[in-house]
Amino acid sequence: MDKKVIICVGRQMGSGGKEVAELLGKRLGIKVFDHELLAEAARESGISPELFEKADEQAKRKSGYLGGNIFSSGTHSGFLSNDRLFKMQSDVIRSIAEKQSAIFVGRCADYILRDMEGVYSVFITANRADRIARIASRRSLSEREAEACIDQTDRKRSSYYGYYSFKTWGAAESYDLCVNSSLLGAEGTADAIVSFVDKCNK
Repeated sequence: MDKKVIICVGRQMGSGGKEVAELLGKRLGIKVFDHELLAEAARESGISPELFEKADEQAKRKSGYLGGNIFSSGTHSGFLSNDRLFKMQSDVIRSIAEKQSAIFVGRCADYILRDMEGVYSVFITANRADRIARIASRRSLSEREAEACIDQTDRKRSSYYGYYSFKTWGAAESYDLCVNSSLLGAEGTADAIVSFVDKCNK
């Protein structure tokens, strides 16, 4: 793909969103930035990875603070607000997006990059039974345990997204494209997203 492209992937837990993002990366030849890579970016910037990760996809309260060291070198910060951590994370995402094509998984990237051209927001859902089966198999949980895990994670993602973007997580109007991976499978979902982005870029 000649033009710079940024794809922001939101997903329900158990929908296979991360797998789809990785398939997109392979098909388009662009890097996928997920939890591990963003943590690495935090380390390179000198921010303590532990504090950076605490800001990752958790519901925040405006009055919330995290204590500890901001910088890996050990410089003591006293306290650092969750909103400040979100801003640091946002700066990392913007810096990456300004330099190269990228796929971001979660972390409100679609909102953070809302004013940038060539950014496409996608939300991946799946039938509830399929999501439960996927998480139960992946984590060796009972169906009831998997269902509870899904509900808890999705509540956190919804709260986090709503708090920072003022939009409704998972609602069609919040995204450019919504896809049910139960209908297409991971490969088919990735193909549909590639086709969508390709047509938008023409």
